[in-house]
Amino acid sequence: MKIAEIKELTVKELDARKRDLQHEIFNLRVQQQAGQLEKPHRLRSLRRDAARVSTLATAKRKTPQA
Repeated sequence: MKIAEIKELTVKELDARKRDLQHEIFNLRVQQQAGQLEKPHRLRSLRRDAARVSTLATAKRKTPQA
């Protein structure tokens, strides 16, 4: 997910996106423990996307609304 795409989202959309990413990360971890994970690099990219979304959500909450 590109940073430009993330910046266009609202705080509610960012929270929903983060929740979806965390759920997907959980599912991939379960697959990894079962030895069925085909693309291990996907875990890393999802964790980074979740961090980006979380960071921008926090920044948008702190910014005063005009």
